[in-house]
Amino acid sequence: MTSVGDLPLLPTTVIGSHPQPRWLVDHDRLRGVGVPRVRAREVWRIDPEAEPAAYDEAIEAATLLAIADQTDAGVDIITDGEIGRESYFNHFANSLGGVDKIRTGKGVNRRGGVADVPLVNGPIERLEPIELDAARYLRAHTDRLTKVTVPGPFTLSQLAQNDHYPDQHALAMAYAAAVNAELKDLAAAGIDVLQVDEPYLQANTEAARGFAVEAIAAAVDGVDAVTTLHTCYGYAVYVENKSSGYPFLSELARLPVDYIAIEAAQPGLPAEVVTELAPRKVVIGVLDLGSPEVERPEAIAARIRELLRHIDIADLSISPDCGMKYVPRPVAKAKLAAMVAAADIIRSEHPRNSQPR
Repeated sequence: MTSVGDLPLLPTTVIGSHPQPRWLVDHDRLRGVGVPRVRAREVWRIDPEAEPAAYDEAIEAATLLAIADQTDAGVDIITDGEIGRESYFNHFANSLGGVDKIRTGKGVNRRGGVADVPLVNGPIERLEPIELDAARYLRAHTDRLTKVTVPGPFTLSQLAQNDHYPDQHALAMAYAAAVNAELKDLAAAGIDVLQVDEPYLQANTEAARGFAVEAIAAAVDGVDAVTTLHTCYGYAVYVENKSSGYPFLSELARLPVDYIAIEAAQPGLPAEVVTELAPRKVVIGVLDLGSPEVERPEAIAARIRELLRHIDIADLSISPDCGMKYVPRPVAKAKLAAMVAAADIIRSEHPRNSQPR
Protein backbone atom coordinates (compact mmCIF):
# COMPACT_ATOMS: atom_id res chain seq x y z
CA MET A 1 0.00 0.00 0.00
CA THR A 2 1.32 3.42 -0.98
CA SER A 3 1.01 6.17 1.62
CA VAL A 4 1.39 9.92 1.37
CA GLY A 5 4.81 9.52 2.98
CA ASP A 6 5.98 7.51 -0.04
CA LEU A 7 5.46 10.47 -2.38
CA PRO A 8 8.32 12.82 -3.29
CA LEU A 9 8.39 16.39 -2.04
CA LEU A 10 6.06 18.60 -4.10
CA PRO A 11 4.92 15.70 -6.31
CA THR A 12 4.11 16.52 -9.90
CA THR A 13 1.19 14.74 -11.49
CA VAL A 14 -1.43 14.94 -14.21
CA ILE A 15 -5.16 15.08 -13.62
CA GLY A 16 -6.01 12.10 -15.81
CA SER A 17 -6.27 12.34 -19.57
CA HIS A 18 -3.45 12.86 -22.07
CA PRO A 19 -3.84 13.78 -25.76
CA GLN A 20 -4.93 10.79 -27.83
CA PRO A 21 -2.99 10.45 -31.12
CA ARG A 22 -4.69 11.63 -34.29
CA TRP A 23 -4.26 8.19 -35.83
CA LEU A 24 -6.42 6.80 -33.02
CA VAL A 25 -9.10 9.45 -32.50
CA ASP A 26 -10.78 11.91 -34.88
CA HIS A 27 -10.17 15.12 -32.92
CA ASP A 28 -12.75 17.15 -34.83
CA ARG A 29 -15.47 14.61 -34.06
CA LEU A 30 -14.33 14.35 -30.47
CA ARG A 31 -14.69 18.10 -29.95
CA GLY A 32 -17.97 18.10 -31.83
CA VAL A 33 -19.70 15.56 -29.58
CA GLY A 34 -18.73 17.45 -26.42
CA VAL A 35 -17.80 15.40 -23.37
CA PRO A 36 -19.51 12.06 -24.13
CA ARG A 37 -21.91 10.82 -21.47
CA VAL A 38 -23.08 7.86 -23.56
CA ARG A 39 -21.04 5.83 -26.04
CA ALA A 40 -19.48 7.77 -28.92
CA ARG A 41 -17.89 5.07 -31.08
CA GLU A 42 -17.72 7.45 -34.04
CA VAL A 43 -14.72 9.25 -32.54
CA TRP A 44 -12.43 6.22 -33.06
CA ARG A 45 -10.53 5.81 -36.33
CA ILE A 46 -10.54 2.05 -35.70
CA ASP A 47 -14.01 0.67 -35.02
CA PRO A 48 -13.84 -1.11 -31.64
CA GLU A 49 -16.66 -3.47 -32.64
CA ALA A 50 -15.71 -4.22 -36.24
CA GLU A 51 -11.96 -4.55 -35.61
CA PRO A 52 -11.54 -5.40 -31.91
CA ALA A 53 -8.02 -6.86 -32.21
CA ALA A 54 -6.70 -3.87 -34.17
CA TYR A 55 -8.44 -1.51 -31.76
CA ASP A 56 -6.86 -3.20 -28.72
CA GLU A 57 -3.41 -3.05 -30.30
CA ALA A 58 -3.87 0.63 -31.10
CA ILE A 59 -4.94 1.42 -27.53
CA GLU A 60 -1.86 -0.33 -26.17
CA ALA A 61 0.46 1.54 -28.54
CA ALA A 62 -1.13 4.91 -27.73
CA THR A 63 -0.97 4.17 -24.00
CA LEU A 64 2.77 3.55 -24.29
CA LEU A 65 3.08 6.97 -25.96
CA ALA A 66 1.19 8.62 -23.10
CA ILE A 67 3.39 6.89 -20.52
CA ALA A 68 6.52 7.92 -22.43
CA ASP A 69 5.41 11.54 -22.76
CA GLN A 70 4.82 11.87 -19.04
CA THR A 71 8.01 10.01 -18.17
CA ASP A 72 10.13 12.09 -20.57
CA ALA A 73 8.69 15.26 -19.04
CA GLY A 74 9.72 14.00 -15.59
CA VAL A 75 6.23 13.75 -14.07
CA ASP A 76 6.30 11.89 -10.75
CA ILE A 77 2.80 10.35 -10.71
CA ILE A 78 1.53 9.27 -14.12
CA THR A 79 -1.64 7.82 -15.61
CA ASP A 80 -2.40 5.73 -18.69
CA GLY A 81 -3.70 8.98 -20.20
CA GLU A 82 -7.24 7.54 -20.22
CA ILE A 83 -6.33 6.60 -23.78
CA GLY A 84 -8.99 3.90 -24.09
CA ARG A 85 -11.81 6.16 -22.89
CA GLU A 86 -14.04 8.42 -24.94
CA SER A 87 -14.35 10.62 -21.86
CA TYR A 88 -13.46 10.55 -18.17
CA PHE A 89 -17.11 9.67 -17.53
CA ASN A 90 -18.81 7.47 -20.10
CA HIS A 91 -16.62 4.35 -20.06
CA PHE A 92 -17.30 3.68 -16.40
CA ALA A 93 -20.88 5.00 -16.34
CA ASN A 94 -22.10 2.83 -19.21
CA SER A 95 -20.36 -0.35 -18.06
CA LEU A 96 -22.52 -0.72 -14.96
CA GLY A 97 -25.51 -2.95 -14.51
CA GLY A 98 -28.78 -1.06 -14.16
CA VAL A 99 -27.94 1.18 -17.15
CA ASP A 100 -30.01 0.57 -20.27
CA LYS A 101 -27.74 -0.80 -23.01
CA ILE A 102 -29.98 0.34 -25.86
CA ARG A 103 -31.88 3.45 -24.86
CA THR A 104 -30.34 6.67 -23.54
CA GLY A 105 -31.77 9.27 -21.21
CA LYS A 106 -31.79 13.05 -21.18
CA GLY A 107 -29.96 15.32 -18.77
CA VAL A 108 -28.69 18.86 -18.41
CA ASN A 109 -25.02 19.63 -19.05
CA ARG A 110 -23.08 22.32 -17.19
CA ARG A 111 -23.82 24.86 -19.94
CA GLY A 112 -27.56 24.40 -19.46
CA GLY A 113 -28.07 22.38 -22.63
CA VAL A 114 -29.78 19.03 -23.02
CA ALA A 115 -27.41 16.08 -23.27
CA ASP A 116 -27.76 12.37 -23.88
CA VAL A 117 -26.96 10.60 -20.60
CA PRO A 118 -27.15 7.05 -19.22
CA LEU A 119 -30.68 5.81 -18.53
CA VAL A 120 -30.81 4.11 -15.13
CA ASN A 121 -33.77 1.71 -15.10
CA GLY A 122 -32.52 -0.93 -12.68
CA PRO A 123 -30.28 -1.33 -9.63
CA ILE A 124 -26.75 0.03 -10.22
CA GLU A 125 -24.29 -2.85 -10.03
CA ARG A 126 -20.62 -3.20 -10.86
CA LEU A 127 -20.78 -6.53 -12.65
CA GLU A 128 -17.02 -6.75 -13.24
CA PRO A 129 -13.92 -4.55 -12.95
CA ILE A 130 -14.03 -1.71 -15.47
CA GLU A 131 -10.68 0.11 -15.47
CA LEU A 132 -8.62 -2.75 -14.04
CA ASP A 133 -7.11 -4.08 -17.29
CA ALA A 134 -5.93 -0.60 -18.29
CA ALA A 135 -4.54 -0.08 -14.78
CA ARG A 136 -2.60 -3.34 -14.92
CA TYR A 137 -1.16 -2.36 -18.31
CA LEU A 138 -0.02 0.96 -16.87
CA ARG A 139 1.51 -0.70 -13.81
CA ALA A 140 3.38 -3.23 -15.97
CA HIS A 141 4.92 -0.58 -18.21
CA THR A 142 6.36 1.96 -15.78
CA ASP A 143 8.42 2.07 -12.64
CA ARG A 144 6.96 5.47 -11.74
CA LEU A 145 4.19 6.09 -9.26
CA THR A 146 0.82 5.55 -10.91
CA LYS A 147 -2.64 7.07 -10.75
CA VAL A 148 -6.02 5.89 -12.05
CA THR A 149 -9.18 7.99 -12.11
CA VAL A 150 -12.83 7.02 -11.72
CA PRO A 151 -15.87 9.31 -12.05
CA GLY A 152 -17.35 10.13 -8.67
CA PRO A 153 -20.78 9.14 -7.39
CA PHE A 154 -22.17 12.67 -7.19
CA THR A 155 -21.27 13.54 -10.79
CA LEU A 156 -22.54 10.14 -11.94
CA SER A 157 -25.89 10.88 -10.27
CA GLN A 158 -26.12 14.31 -11.90
CA LEU A 159 -25.51 12.95 -15.39
CA ALA A 160 -28.08 10.17 -15.48
CA GLN A 161 -31.80 9.89 -16.09
CA ASN A 162 -33.04 8.19 -12.95
CA ASP A 163 -35.99 5.91 -13.69
CA HIS A 164 -35.34 3.49 -10.84
CA TYR A 165 -34.32 5.07 -7.52
CA PRO A 166 -36.61 7.23 -5.37
CA ASP A 167 -34.27 10.25 -5.63
CA GLN A 168 -30.80 11.36 -6.70
CA HIS A 169 -29.43 10.79 -3.20
CA ALA A 170 -30.28 7.10 -3.37
CA LEU A 171 -28.85 6.93 -6.88
CA ALA A 172 -25.60 8.56 -5.74
CA MET A 173 -25.21 6.09 -2.87
CA ALA A 174 -25.68 3.19 -5.28
CA TYR A 175 -23.00 4.66 -7.52
CA ALA A 176 -20.77 5.10 -4.45
CA ALA A 177 -20.88 1.35 -3.77
CA ALA A 178 -19.86 0.63 -7.37
CA VAL A 179 -17.02 3.16 -7.28
CA ASN A 180 -15.80 1.79 -3.95
CA ALA A 181 -15.56 -1.75 -5.32
CA GLU A 182 -13.65 -0.45 -8.36
CA LEU A 183 -11.20 1.56 -6.25
CA LYS A 184 -10.45 -1.41 -4.00
CA ASP A 185 -9.60 -3.59 -6.99
CA LEU A 186 -7.36 -0.87 -8.41
CA ALA A 187 -5.56 -0.51 -5.08
CA ALA A 188 -5.04 -4.26 -4.94
CA ALA A 189 -3.47 -4.08 -8.42
CA GLY A 190 -0.76 -1.81 -7.05
CA ILE A 191 -1.99 1.58 -8.23
CA ASP A 192 -0.48 4.21 -5.95
CA VAL A 193 -2.97 7.08 -6.23
CA LEU A 194 -6.70 6.76 -6.85
CA GLN A 195 -8.64 9.80 -7.93
CA VAL A 196 -12.38 10.41 -7.85
CA ASP A 197 -13.47 12.97 -10.48
CA GLU A 198 -16.31 15.26 -9.37
CA PRO A 199 -16.59 18.26 -11.73
CA TYR A 200 -20.29 18.67 -10.98
CA LEU A 201 -19.56 19.76 -7.41
CA GLN A 202 -18.77 23.11 -8.99
CA ALA A 203 -21.67 23.07 -11.45
CA ASN A 204 -24.53 21.76 -9.25
CA THR A 205 -23.69 23.24 -5.89
CA GLU A 206 -27.13 23.13 -4.26
CA ALA A 207 -27.53 19.42 -4.96
CA ALA A 208 -23.96 18.85 -3.77
CA ARG A 209 -24.76 20.37 -0.39
CA GLY A 210 -27.45 17.76 0.08
CA PHE A 211 -25.47 14.54 -0.26
CA ALA A 212 -22.17 14.86 -2.14
CA VAL A 213 -19.86 14.58 0.86
CA GLU A 214 -21.71 11.52 2.14
CA ALA A 215 -21.57 9.79 -1.24
CA ILE A 216 -17.89 10.52 -1.88
CA ALA A 217 -16.94 9.40 1.64
CA ALA A 218 -18.71 6.09 0.98
CA ALA A 219 -16.88 5.75 -2.35
CA VAL A 220 -13.41 5.98 -0.77
CA ASP A 221 -14.20 4.08 2.44
CA GLY A 222 -11.57 1.43 3.19
CA VAL A 223 -9.49 2.11 0.06
CA ASP A 224 -5.81 1.32 0.76
CA ALA A 225 -4.09 3.86 -1.47
CA VAL A 226 -3.44 7.58 -1.60
CA THR A 227 -6.81 9.13 -2.47
CA THR A 228 -7.59 12.35 -4.33
CA LEU A 229 -10.85 14.19 -5.00
CA HIS A 230 -10.72 16.30 -8.17
CA THR A 231 -13.21 19.04 -8.97
CA CYS A 232 -13.09 21.61 -11.76
CA TYR A 233 -15.01 23.99 -14.02
CA GLY A 234 -14.88 21.73 -17.07
CA TYR A 235 -12.50 21.39 -20.00
CA ALA A 236 -11.09 24.70 -21.21
CA VAL A 237 -12.02 23.86 -24.81
CA TYR A 238 -15.69 24.16 -23.79
CA VAL A 239 -15.58 26.53 -20.79
CA GLU A 240 -13.68 29.78 -21.35
CA ASN A 241 -15.12 31.87 -18.52
CA LYS A 242 -14.11 30.42 -15.17
CA SER A 243 -14.77 33.47 -13.04
CA SER A 244 -17.65 31.92 -11.09
CA GLY A 245 -15.35 30.51 -8.41
CA TYR A 246 -15.76 27.38 -6.31
CA PRO A 247 -18.96 27.83 -4.30
CA PHE A 248 -18.61 24.27 -2.94
CA LEU A 249 -15.04 24.10 -1.69
CA SER A 250 -14.64 24.48 2.07
CA GLU A 251 -17.12 21.61 2.50
CA LEU A 252 -14.59 19.31 0.82
CA ALA A 253 -12.20 19.67 3.76
CA ARG A 254 -14.48 17.20 5.60
CA LEU A 255 -13.85 14.44 3.07
CA PRO A 256 -11.76 11.44 4.19
CA VAL A 257 -9.34 11.77 1.26
CA ASP A 258 -5.65 12.64 1.24
CA TYR A 259 -5.73 15.35 -1.43
CA ILE A 260 -8.22 17.76 -2.98
CA ALA A 261 -7.31 18.69 -6.58
CA ILE A 262 -8.57 21.98 -7.99
CA GLU A 263 -7.81 24.07 -11.06
CA ALA A 264 -6.43 27.52 -10.37
CA ALA A 265 -4.33 28.72 -13.32
CA GLN A 266 -6.99 29.52 -15.93
CA PRO A 267 -9.51 30.90 -13.38
CA GLY A 268 -6.75 32.91 -11.70
CA LEU A 269 -7.61 31.83 -8.17
CA PRO A 270 -5.73 33.61 -5.37
CA ALA A 271 -3.07 31.56 -3.62
CA GLU A 272 -4.92 31.70 -0.29
CA VAL A 273 -7.66 29.47 -1.72
CA VAL A 274 -5.69 26.51 -0.38
CA THR A 275 -6.50 27.55 3.19
CA GLU A 276 -10.16 26.69 2.59
CA LEU A 277 -9.19 23.03 2.18
CA ALA A 278 -7.18 22.60 5.39
CA PRO A 279 -6.43 20.08 6.79
CA ARG A 280 -6.55 18.29 3.44
CA LYS A 281 -3.47 18.30 1.24
CA VAL A 282 -3.91 20.07 -2.09
CA VAL A 283 -3.15 19.34 -5.74
CA ILE A 284 -3.21 22.78 -7.39
CA GLY A 285 -3.49 23.46 -11.10
CA VAL A 286 -0.54 25.53 -12.34
CA LEU A 287 -0.95 25.00 -16.12
CA ASP A 288 -3.62 26.97 -18.00
CA LEU A 289 -5.07 24.58 -20.58
CA GLY A 290 -7.11 27.35 -22.15
CA SER A 291 -3.93 28.86 -23.59
CA PRO A 292 -1.50 27.28 -26.07
CA GLU A 293 1.32 29.29 -24.52
CA VAL A 294 3.85 27.18 -22.64
CA GLU A 295 4.37 28.64 -19.18
CA ARG A 296 7.91 29.60 -18.15
CA PRO A 297 9.24 27.45 -15.30
CA GLU A 298 10.27 30.60 -13.43
CA ALA A 299 6.70 31.93 -13.61
CA ILE A 300 5.27 28.65 -12.33
CA ALA A 301 7.86 28.61 -9.55
CA ALA A 302 6.84 32.13 -8.53
CA ARG A 303 3.24 30.96 -8.31
CA ILE A 304 4.28 28.02 -6.13
CA ARG A 305 6.13 30.36 -3.79
CA GLU A 306 2.92 32.35 -3.37
CA LEU A 307 1.09 29.16 -2.49
CA LEU A 308 3.75 28.23 0.06
CA ARG A 309 2.88 31.35 2.04
CA HIS A 310 -0.42 29.62 2.82
CA ILE A 311 0.38 25.88 2.82
CA ASP A 312 3.30 23.73 3.90
CA ILE A 313 5.33 22.30 1.02
CA ALA A 314 4.74 18.80 2.40
CA ASP A 315 1.01 19.32 1.83
CA LEU A 316 1.23 20.57 -1.78
CA SER A 317 1.27 18.82 -5.16
CA ILE A 318 1.11 20.46 -8.59
CA SER A 319 -0.60 19.49 -11.84
CA PRO A 320 -2.24 20.90 -14.95
CA ASP A 321 -5.61 22.53 -14.30
CA CYS A 322 -7.57 19.60 -15.73
CA GLY A 323 -7.20 16.67 -18.08
CA MET A 324 -5.08 17.34 -21.17
CA LYS A 325 -7.27 15.38 -23.61
CA TYR A 326 -8.02 18.38 -25.84
CA VAL A 327 -4.52 19.93 -25.79
CA PRO A 328 -2.25 19.37 -28.82
CA ARG A 329 0.29 16.73 -27.87
CA PRO A 330 3.43 18.86 -28.44
CA VAL A 331 1.95 21.61 -26.27
CA ALA A 332 0.99 19.13 -23.56
CA LYS A 333 4.51 17.70 -23.47
CA ALA A 334 6.12 21.14 -23.27
CA LYS A 335 3.75 22.33 -20.54
CA LEU A 336 4.42 19.24 -18.43
CA ALA A 337 8.18 19.68 -18.80
CA ALA A 338 7.86 23.31 -17.67
CA MET A 339 5.84 22.22 -14.64
CA VAL A 340 8.47 19.67 -13.65
CA ALA A 341 11.26 22.23 -14.11
CA ALA A 342 9.38 24.61 -11.80
CA ALA A 343 9.03 21.89 -9.17
CA ASP A 344 12.78 21.27 -9.35
CA ILE A 345 13.44 24.98 -8.79
CA ILE A 346 11.31 24.95 -5.65
CA ARG A 347 12.83 21.70 -4.39
CA SER A 348 16.29 23.24 -4.73
CA GLU A 349 15.13 25.99 -2.38
CA HIS A 350 14.13 23.40 0.24
CA PRO A 351 17.26 21.21 0.35
CA ARG A 352 16.67 19.84 3.83
CA ASN A 353 13.32 18.44 2.74
CA SER A 354 14.20 17.40 -0.81
CA GLN A 355 13.77 13.80 -1.83
CA PRO A 356 15.30 12.32 -4.97
CA ARG A 357 12.92 11.56 -7.80
